Amino acid sequence: MPKTYRLLGAEGRSYDSPTKGRFGGNKRARIYGRLDCPSALAAIKRGRTYQQHRVFFADEASALAAGFRPCARCMGGAYKKWRATCSSAPAKAGEGDHPKGGGGGV
Repeated sequence: MPKTYRLLGAEGRSYDSPTKGRFGGNKRARIYGRLDCPSALAAIKRGRTYQQHRVFFADEASALAAGFRPCARCMGGAYKKWRATCSSAPAKAGEGDHPKGGGGGV
């Protein structure tokens, strides 16, 4: 049986894929970023709580369509573009920080 990967689709539902996700995210914080994001890797090292909320996406379009925003730390350019186009209030100090501390990340 070939290995499958659990990904989150554009509509926000999980599905099995034969291809590994290219982006990781945190469903609690609604942030996505690179798989090698320093903030995400640090959060994973801190414990299992973060890992319980970890999701994966095939591409950026799926993450955005599912309602996730780019990580300010590992995807600075995409985050700035997202920030400029969103209609919410101006960024607050610390926005992009991981909910458990330790900087922005997924």
